[in-house]
Amino acid sequence: MNFRMAAVVLGVVATAAALLVQAGCGSTRREEPLVGSVDLADPQLTLGRQVYMQNCYQCHPGGRGGVGPALNDKPLPQPAIRTQVRAGVGAMPGYNEQRINDEELHAVARYVVALRQR
Repeated sequence: MNFRMAAVVLGVVATAAALLVQAGCGSTRREEPLVGSVDLADPQLTLGRQVYMQNCYQCHPGGRGGVGPALNDKPLPQPAIRTQVRAGVGAMPGYNEQRINDEELHAVARYVVALRQR
């Protein structure tokens, strides 16, 4: 590969990386609650919070960025959240049915969506 081609490839890679960083870190609302508190009178949200605190909080404290990215500014729908939890993405591990059963998975996905509505 000649110097000119290497420079073009490097430029494309740098631009793509910058766009990815901006997309993941672009929200100014990452650290602020959005509206109010999560309604824990709902048993499914209570279960979701419990599962979240046991499995997710250490990397996504309160839905904010930590070791993992912020969740409270990501517009993923519940089915996409459930898929991501089961399969894992990037550095995030997947959680099988023995670790988080289907009822807990639905509850935690609903809780993560509720975090965005705070």
